Amino acid sequence: MSFTKRRSKTNKLIVLLGLVTLFLGLVSVIYLGDYYHADTNAIVEFSTDNMIQLQQSADGTLIWEPKQATVGFIFYPGGKVEHTAYVPLMNALSAKGILCVLVEMPFRLAVFDINAAEGIQEKFPQIKSWYIGGHSLGGAMAASYLSKNISSFDGLILLGAYSTEDLSNTELNVLSIYGSEDLVMDREKYEQNKEKLPTSFEEIIINGGCHAYFGMYGEQEGDGNPTIKNDEQIIITAETIAMMIGH
Repeated sequence: MSFTKRRSKTNKLIVLLGLVTLFLGLVSVIYLGDYYHADTNAIVEFSTDNMIQLQQSADGTLIWEPKQATVGFIFYPGGKVEHTAYVPLMNALSAKGILCVLVEMPFRLAVFDINAAEGIQEKFPQIKSWYIGGHSLGGAMAASYLSKNISSFDGLILLGAYSTEDLSNTELNVLSIYGSEDLVMDREKYEQNKEKLPTSFEEIIINGGCHAYFGMYGEQEGDGNPTIKNDEQIIITAETIAMMIGH
């Protein structure tokens, strides 16, 4: 084969690879840019007693720090959900005296920053007991982080989520909450992964609740039809979590 022909084929290959890369890049941009936005109107209407003023750090992390709080909760948002959709749940929990830290994930996917909780606890030395958890994909990734930092936490809270990490031989307090009408969470995998939790784990099923109603971001594709209101599910969830961790 002549040098000219080889160069021509090489140039065509470079162009083809460039087009493939461009196509994949466009697909990624479209996919990552398609996410559930926080329902700001619903969030504004939602209110709890003793609202705690929140702080925002440079990386987008939101913090609620009640006076004399001794228990902290780090929360990972659900996949492709704007993290501010969980402000109502954090408001409700902080009103019960729990320090809450809501992290913002890159591209709204916790898989891109499983270690988002790293360094948070050191900023609040007054907190004696720490819990970590999250919604859906966020819950699974929180469990993954926890599995490598067992001694730093007292427990795990899963909302419409399950752990793929084996925590069965730990003394962690684990709370699993999901809605009876949740059609997004894979129930088969949920049941299979129960054995990876401590035998003392507590399971709460919210009657009439759905997958999306742990946050406020509207309806989620593939979810069931809830028979309770969004704010009702959030209040029930906050009360259940507070009861579990002793508040």
